[in-house]
Amino acid sequence: MSISLLNASGCLDALAAPEVARSLDAFVTKTITPEPREGNPPVRIAETEHGMLNSIGLQGPGIDAFAATHLPRLGALGVEVWVSVGGFSAEDFALCCARLDGEEGVATIELNLSCPNVDEAPETAAELVAAARATTKKPLYAKLSPAQWDVAAGARAVVDAGADGLSLVNTIRGLALDPVTLRPRLARAVGGYSGDALRPIALACVYACANAVDVPIVGMGGVSTGLHALELVAAGASAVALGTILFSDPLAPARLRDQLGAEAAARGFEDPADARSIAVAQLEKTLQIGSNGTP
Repeated sequence: MSISLLNASGCLDALAAPEVARSLDAFVTKTITPEPREGNPPVRIAETEHGMLNSIGLQGPGIDAFAATHLPRLGALGVEVWVSVGGFSAEDFALCCARLDGEEGVATIELNLSCPNVDEAPETAAELVAAARATTKKPLYAKLSPAQWDVAAGARAVVDAGADGLSLVNTIRGLALDPVTLRPRLARAVGGYSGDALRPIALACVYACANAVDVPIVGMGGVSTGLHALELVAAGASAVALGTILFSDPLAPARLRDQLGAEAAARGFEDPADARSIAVAQLEKTLQIGSNGTP
């Protein structure tokens, strides 16, 4: 089956759950920053009725310790490794990418341009991508926020700056209150919201970007069944990442792989990849009919 399954960054510890990682086509690391980070204070995770809030805050060992200690162990798993990198300036992104450029065990670098749980870099997403592109020949995927007004314009900007692909979407800011005290349930109050409720937003973003740019797209957001994955493919995704579902069902990759094939076959597709962008093609057909003035 030609639709790859990945994990969303931060939703799986491959060294703690190697068999889950091996059930994927590629493993995406937690976001790594130049310097070690302790992350945000607890409470950092809160379940909601239709999803989950998290405010981890990019906890990690720093790029040097990661490359020296963690990366060799990940390479031993026998699965393709994508490294997610982040930071607070263009210099941070450039430093991380330069450090990973010579690492054979890194297949792709994902640029976390949209973490809702830390302060943002002052540069635009396109400037961050350009800084990263100048330091590495590795494939670069830009992970974008669903919160921007025109995600398609953002996609065009980062692709023009050197991104080879897109990861859509990151979490969106949300707030949960304690029903008794009416105070925020997370220590930092607001966190990144993921889960079922994010899925229509993710579909809209993938759909918009597939119409705007011609690069591979990893679709993610609320995927818990094979049909959810197929919908992202139909909207334009060339790969699908699993996030929140891995917390409750770590065996989900195998189940979704089977379901995805079955859902595609039920709709007449020999391969799920054959359904890619069918929703986008329908839009183009509708617009063409409208412009011709024919029914």
